[in-house]
Amino acid sequence: MTLRCDLGELITAMVTPFDKEKNIDYDALQKVVRHLMSQKTDGIVVAGTTGESPTLTYEEEQEILLCTKSITAGQVKVIMGAGSNSTETAVKSSIKAQELGADAILSVVPYYNKPNQKGMIEHFSAIAKSVDLPIILYNIQGRTGVDMAPETIAFLAKEYSNIVAVKQSNPNLDLISEISMLTPDDFAIYSGDDSLTLPMLSLGAHGVISVASHVIGNEIKSMIHNFKSGQVSASCNMHKILYPLFRKIFIAPNPTPIKALLSKLGLIENSLRRPLVELDEQERLEVAECLNKVLKKLGQFD
Repeated sequence: MTLRCDLGELITAMVTPFDKEKNIDYDALQKVVRHLMSQKTDGIVVAGTTGESPTLTYEEEQEILLCTKSITAGQVKVIMGAGSNSTETAVKSSIKAQELGADAILSVVPYYNKPNQKGMIEHFSAIAKSVDLPIILYNIQGRTGVDMAPETIAFLAKEYSNIVAVKQSNPNLDLISEISMLTPDDFAIYSGDDSLTLPMLSLGAHGVISVASHVIGNEIKSMIHNFKSGQVSASCNMHKILYPLFRKIFIAPNPTPIKALLSKLGLIENSLRRPLVELDEQERLEVAECLNKVLKKLGQFD
């Protein structure tokens, strides 16, 4: 199947490294980007939820985009989190992302003001008309308070050629079936939850926008490729091995646990901007132990 814009199967929603004073640590950012490239990620989302976008200034978001593009040098796609609950702000952010050379934008359903489906159509129509960049819609009711209906996603996908995909973060798999049936064949569906990647692939999803790929990207890529090449049993086995970590990295608000693991690996400081707080000692041990167990199981197949 040919997609209207193939941004890859494995996209990582990247953390934003901070130093102990809560300033952006650009040396650590370089380490994380290079690490993700070694983990076979096809794309990197900057300034998304995992990147703690609610606490970043617009200037910081733009610097992170430019820095990441400089490091990747075109080897992977760099996608800008350019959403807002203000249509005007989302349009301005999208235009700026295009000016700065983003390969695509991720645009979340407006949060807090809770628009209806008509309001969502007007919001995303304004964004789509303002830029030529590929747009990934981001549907996550748990953070926005409202859910974009499959019919709304389908309308936008058919109306605007640069709306190329949706990141769907909803455990209701019936919605994936409906989106898949209603949208054009060249429109991509991405799982927004690592643990739902394999089930969503079975219903027509293209890939995942992942958090766990910070530490097990190669394995997630293998799971996706095995499924698509017909090696379903191998894909299921990999899912079963990785599943405990998929769940464990969300025992606290994202990106708290994944930052703890990246700190343990020596890539970043274990530092978050408030109101997020670092894991306590018991939680850090729990998450690290889970990763170690997963890696040990994976080692049995090397």
